[in-house]
Amino acid sequence: MTARRPSTCFTLVLLAAVCAITNLPETTTMAADNATKYNAAGEPASAAGSAKPTTAPKLETATFGEGCFWCSEAVYQRLRGVKSVVSGYSGGNVDKPTYEQVCTGRTGHAEVIQVTFDPSEISYDDLLKVFWQTHDPTTLNQQGHDTGTQYRSAVFYQNEDQHRVAEAYKKQLDKSGVFKKPIVTEITPIKNFFPAEKYHQDYFNLNPNQQYCQFVIRPKVEKFNKEFKDLLQQPDKAAK
Repeated sequence: MTARRPSTCFTLVLLAAVCAITNLPETTTMAADNATKYNAAGEPASAAGSAKPTTAPKLETATFGEGCFWCSEAVYQRLRGVKSVVSGYSGGNVDKPTYEQVCTGRTGHAEVIQVTFDPSEISYDDLLKVFWQTHDPTTLNQQGHDTGTQYRSAVFYQNEDQHRVAEAYKKQLDKSGVFKKPIVTEITPIKNFFPAEKYHQDYFNLNPNQQYCQFVIRPKVEKFNKEFKDLLQQPDKAAK
């Protein structure tokens, strides 16, 4: 399961494409309700501003297929604002397919990753920038030596905003000529997502010494870390 990389010289073109396009807790006693609190300066706390309730960030989901999901997962886990990455299968016609079934190419599914992210920390445009720069979107049903419809390049959009952005990005890249061949990435609404078997999840982190991880995934991750420094999160906060 390998993935080819397009030339890294188009990072600036990708950046240009992006430009184009609960209540406070209730007190338990009446005394607590009526008590006046003072800050360190001896002023009523209300004079210095009252505390505001914190709300959980509104998370969004993105689903991408770019060949081997082991490689994709390892890359997106390192992005700031990404809360989780789950390897799985999308776009097929079989309910809850197994890895063996998907590998036959007869279920219609693509190997994908489902990314849960905080849009206040990282935008969908940034995720698309990573998507198009970390695989070859010009090879139909193929990434490197991996061939079959399960390895197709695909964006499964969750809503019309994602649809619009993805289509505009693809059009801009084709127009720029950054790829020598036309982009064949499938952009379709997501109709299903089935998590892959447990042993596929967090694969690189759990199997760092496995040969495929050493010779295929690790070099890709190291190169990614150098090219996307501005989008990386702290190592100890890497998404799982």
